[in-house]
Amino acid sequence: MRYLKPYWLQIIILLLSVGLQVWGTLRLPSLMAEIVNNGIVKGDTNYIIATGLHMLGWTALAAIGALVSSYYSAKVGTAFARDIREDIYQKVLTFSVSEIDRFTTASLITRTTNDIAQVQNATILALAMLVRAPLTCLGAIFEAISTAPNMIWIIGLSVAILLTLIVIILSLVMPKFKIFQQLLDKITLLTRENLTGLRVIRAFNNQKLEKRKFETANHELMRTDMFVGKVMSLQNPLMMLIFNGTTLLCIWIGINLMQNNIAYLGDMIAFMQYAIQVILSFLFLTVLVVILPRANVSAERINKVLYTHPKIHWKNETIGVPEKSPSIIFKNVDFAYAGAEEKVLNNISFTATAGQATAFIGSTGSGKSTLINLVPRFHDATSGEIIISGINVKDYSEEDLMKLIGYVPQKGFLFSGTIESNIKFGASTATKKEVEAAAEIAQASEFIKKLEKGYDYHIAEGGTNVSGGQKQRLSIARAIAKNPDIFIFDDSFSALDMKTDANLRKALKPVTKAAVTLIVAQRINTIKDADQIIVLDKGNIVGKGTHNHLLNHCKVYQEIAKSQMSDAEYDRELKLAKKEGK
Repeated sequence: MRYLKPYWLQIIILLLSVGLQVWGTLRLPSLMAEIVNNGIVKGDTNYIIATGLHMLGWTALAAIGALVSSYYSAKVGTAFARDIREDIYQKVLTFSVSEIDRFTTASLITRTTNDIAQVQNATILALAMLVRAPLTCLGAIFEAISTAPNMIWIIGLSVAILLTLIVIILSLVMPKFKIFQQLLDKITLLTRENLTGLRVIRAFNNQKLEKRKFETANHELMRTDMFVGKVMSLQNPLMMLIFNGTTLLCIWIGINLMQNNIAYLGDMIAFMQYAIQVILSFLFLTVLVVILPRANVSAERINKVLYTHPKIHWKNETIGVPEKSPSIIFKNVDFAYAGAEEKVLNNISFTATAGQATAFIGSTGSGKSTLINLVPRFHDATSGEIIISGINVKDYSEEDLMKLIGYVPQKGFLFSGTIESNIKFGASTATKKEVEAAAEIAQASEFIKKLEKGYDYHIAEGGTNVSGGQKQRLSIARAIAKNPDIFIFDDSFSALDMKTDANLRKALKPVTKAAVTLIVAQRINTIKDADQIIVLDKGNIVGKGTHNHLLNHCKVYQEIAKSQMSDAEYDRELKLAKKEGK
């Protein structure tokens, strides 16, 4: 409801126009009764014409009221949905990885689209009908009592039957609304997985399996939707039965009463119209009663997003002034995922200083990526401290911390746009010359120049129209263009050939000489020149030092080296390491 507060003036105009519409509609049956009783029965043509013109005037007022109320209900409803959509989007941007995983990407997409559409439709209908229907109902009942009090029991009987049917219908369909939205989440998830993983599905020839999974979910959704549809389809014929039965009963009772007084004809016609207005009001309310619970399910799903408090809380302003020379210090850092029994990282301590390249290597699942993801606070350490340029990472504002970091993820992600817009993503003020320089360092300029439009070449969503190696190089160029104090390369050279890898690392040295560089790598050749290599095994630091030092003293590093080098190459590296060690 708080989203409607900014539109209180439009809502007041809407309510006034609804009142005008109801007032005009309620005047028509009584005027019709006057035409019948005082005009038709008495044969007074002038009275019929005068009252008829009077009716046209009231009809025009009711029509104006209907147009104004429809306009403002649509205007308020769409603006209301826009505001919620913006807030959900802003909220999701504050979520950490754990919140995204808890809701799932597919569910968040459904909540931002389908659920908001359900709430928007319900709001538009509610604004138009929630006031009009009760006002019309109460006004029609009052007028009906004034017109023919001895027939009012007909309306009571019709309303009682109508309410009974509404309760039965709702009790059948209400539990299905929540199931429907959950199944819609599942369909969105499967669709997203199949579209993003299409190459893998085809490579493993699993189209039939994925088709069966989708068909099963789709059939469940159809079955739920059909059940709701079948129950709801009973509504119209049953309502029309009540509607026509009420009309017939009014005529039958009215004709019997007319035997004593022919002037009762006008009252009977007026009462019949008022009875119809009462039933129509309940029909409108029935539509709302069906739509509002369904929208309420969607509203609850939206509220779960809006009222979820991210686990990572940022300071509004950074506490303290960062040191001019950047550095990163890990002090006895532990980390475990929520609900996990075992820690991913145990008692991690190291220091990385400006101009120094610190590399992390270890077997799959050793905690390399998790460790460096603690620096930009994608996760928070379970215990211990992370100090960045003299300030605890938790004492930074989000904006100030992210300004310091140039991050290149494992999977290079590109946004729809041009090559230039992607490189400038973290440095919007970068000049054309700076963009080209970043691409040159990242070894991307050569392939960019071969493209028809060069830096204006269109990048598809997710970078699907460039190769994995090109995607990685553009992601690296994006980080370079930002000119950060801290470079984080999370296995960002894996798609590069050995020559490109070597050229890129050589070109990076002048750029990173005043920055802290963190590198996660699987290949020893990528990190052998690093100033400090940290070897991880099952979340523990089992080795720390230079390439030669680790070859002499770290068993895990020796095993990794043996697995990646030929025997002759390993022996040569080991001899060099021992020679330097002496």
